[in-house]
Amino acid sequence: MVLGLGLPSLVYFLWRATDNSAASSSEERTPHFRSKLAESSSSPSVTEETAMTDPAPPPRKPIPAPELEGGVAWLNTAGPLSLKKDLKGKIVLLDFWTLCCINCMHILPDLAKLEKKYANQLVVIGVHSPKFENEKDTNSIRKAILRYQIEHPVVNDADHRIWNAYDVEAWPTFVLIDPEGNLVGYTSGEGRYELLDKVIEKLIEEHRKKRTLDERPLRFDLVRFREGGDTPLFFPGKVLADAEGKRLFIADSTHHRLVVTDLEGNHLFTIGTGQAGAADGPFDKCQFQDPQGMALRGNTLYVADRKNHLIREVDLQAKTVRSIAGTGEQDGGFTHRQLNEPVPARSIGLNSPWDLCLVGDTLYIAMAGHHQIWAYDLKKREIGPYAGTGRENIRDGPLRFADFAQPSGITTDGRFLYIADCETSSLRKVPLGGDGRVETLVGRGLFVFGDVDGPGRVADPSSAQEARLQHAIGVVYHDDKLYVADTYNNKIKMFDLRTGRLETFAGHESDWPLLPQHFHEPAGVSYAAGKLYVADTNAHRIQVVDLKTRQVSTLPLRGVQPPAPQP
Repeated sequence: MVLGLGLPSLVYFLWRATDNSAASSSEERTPHFRSKLAESSSSPSVTEETAMTDPAPPPRKPIPAPELEGGVAWLNTAGPLSLKKDLKGKIVLLDFWTLCCINCMHILPDLAKLEKKYANQLVVIGVHSPKFENEKDTNSIRKAILRYQIEHPVVNDADHRIWNAYDVEAWPTFVLIDPEGNLVGYTSGEGRYELLDKVIEKLIEEHRKKRTLDERPLRFDLVRFREGGDTPLFFPGKVLADAEGKRLFIADSTHHRLVVTDLEGNHLFTIGTGQAGAADGPFDKCQFQDPQGMALRGNTLYVADRKNHLIREVDLQAKTVRSIAGTGEQDGGFTHRQLNEPVPARSIGLNSPWDLCLVGDTLYIAMAGHHQIWAYDLKKREIGPYAGTGRENIRDGPLRFADFAQPSGITTDGRFLYIADCETSSLRKVPLGGDGRVETLVGRGLFVFGDVDGPGRVADPSSAQEARLQHAIGVVYHDDKLYVADTYNNKIKMFDLRTGRLETFAGHESDWPLLPQHFHEPAGVSYAAGKLYVADTNAHRIQVVDLKTRQVSTLPLRGVQPPAPQP
């Protein structure tokens, strides 16, 4: 809702911009548009039937959009932007987002399409209104802009002042403003490209006639002009250490490739061109798009190709890559989250697979976008949900009745899967074998997080200080312990499965601002030969933690070069 006007008023503003006879205050909405609007609404009280039969709201005077005031910093632009001054004459689309949110990531390609299609008429402004404490930090947002390759201005709404001015209730939410600075309408969630495209097209038509549209191009001072990815690694998301083969597989995520070194950091080979795409083929021709977690069996490497919504199989002997699961299109719906039987793996879309764990002939997938754990049968080449309802929450229970929230890390001790369930800042325990209950080891809810060492869970949380994580993305099992990449706390933590306690293992210096920091939003962790290998994502490096001494060092990458620039 915007400014507490309630949904009917906002429906009117969208209708006003879309209807061909918008100038007539008595013109009713067409059934077709009402249906589209009903599909787009996040309100359970508005259905297609009511939207098609309710009379149009009475005409209202234009309502000026609140100014974009209260942000603590502006990024991807030389300074603050004003609706009345800098953006007068432009159609403005506000995207209320937060950098942790998988739905906010999913809508970025749609925004990029709109920006390209309406380059001279539309300005997208990202309003970053944080969920987690760490997300209030301007530097974290700047890193996210680079990692997600965002090319529109972003304001750090750390105190939620703009969020509150627009009465926003969910991430992501879009608010459209016309060239005269008046509210047009809002919508929330994924899959809103067609609705926004239609409304923007009508606004352009209307304001060209009124001569109120400024179609002169605007250029912004983008962050990437000063930090463009010319480091050997660029936001590495995950890492997999192979003790037997003495190899280290690095998901060089924002370089869209895999880098393989030995355990001392000497370059062995690179998989992928370094340009975003989904091409199968030999190592020097294949492509990835934001690759994340990996699993290894012999000379076959499996890769969660996150942004392509694919599982890729890498033949390390033949030096080829092929897609084995997914269609290459995101499946953002709910139907396939409720599958009772597995289906052919190439017949179904996936939704941001983020990490992998191989147990026997089953590849388990942390399907972040579906809020579920999926299973891929390597022999039958079939795939389907293994645990989770598909609803974003934290709830224990039988496998298919439990809730997860953006699972992004997965590991095993051979009897259970252990999940870094990042949106609830939790560790979850999932039984293997297709039976049993999901349990929570650490964590309480979507908005319960912190940086606390202590017991994972107690019967009465008010009587003792429970352990807390903050958006933990990575986890690995070793010797009855879980080592956790506590991403937003910039630490590695250890959960002892025997005692049920969580403690900080490395990264204490983040509690002391004057000391150099060992970790900057670490997202992946792996174990080999007495050491943890950590994908220190925002520092573009791999950190090594000695388990005996707890000393942290940076892995020297020898012979690793950034990809060649795009022609």
